Amino acid sequence: MTPPMTSCPVTIRIQQDDFDIAREIAVLTESRTDIGAVVSFSGICRADEDSSKIAALTLEHYPDMAEEEIKRHVDEAISRWPLNGVTVVHRVGRFMPGQNIVLVLTASQHRRAAFEAAEFLMDYLKTSAPFWKKEERDTGTGWVEAHARDDEAAARWTRS
Repeated sequence: MTPPMTSCPVTIRIQQDDFDIAREIAVLTESRTDIGAVVSFSGICRADEDSSKIAALTLEHYPDMAEEEIKRHVDEAISRWPLNGVTVVHRVGRFMPGQNIVLVLTASQHRRAAFEAAEFLMDYLKTSAPFWKKEERDTGTGWVEAHARDDEAAARWTRS
């Protein structure tokens, strides 16, 4: 006998407004008794990196394309791990240090699947999601290129 399929609700939002992490977790887990673990990752605009001060960060995207690409990777996460829910909220616009940028929530019956799926999704968002990032620093303003360390982290998820 095959166990019944557990539904995996997915929420993907790209927005300018801030998000409330506790509220997002409550929405994801409301009336769910099949969830034993929720892993959350929240990315926050930081002020310092490489000895220069970041005054602000601007994120841009192509509407619809970004949502489609995130959904494609969420679907892959659901195919790899036994997930009971996924939420991805990514903000666009101009951010000051300390402000929220991204939230990834993954829910599963057990913690390992939730941790691995959240890490997989963040590695994708950091390296390949169609967002463009411009930093305003005390040394000038410029678009941010991907870091080799992020590409190395994402490479471990490549299927052979």
